[in-house]
Amino acid sequence: MPMAADEIAALIREGIPDAEVEITDLAGDGDHYAARVTAASFAGMSRVKQHQAVYAALGGRMGGVLHALQLTTGVPK
Repeated sequence: MPMAADEIAALIREGIPDAEVEITDLAGDGDHYAARVTAASFAGMSRVKQHQAVYAALGGRMGGVLHALQLTTGVPK
């Protein structure tokens, strides 16, 4: 069963406590999401490590639902 947008965001925030997470339903069907993650803790971290941190936070439970991931180093609002 696919995860809901709020579940995805909650898992990312749990794994990356300083993250600001925006989830967009790409197709309006609850099966295809994009995530924008902003975290100060990404500073000095390679893009690969940033992606690994997000996927580790998700614990491999995405089921192919996260189709786009934008990572930003910065201070969340």
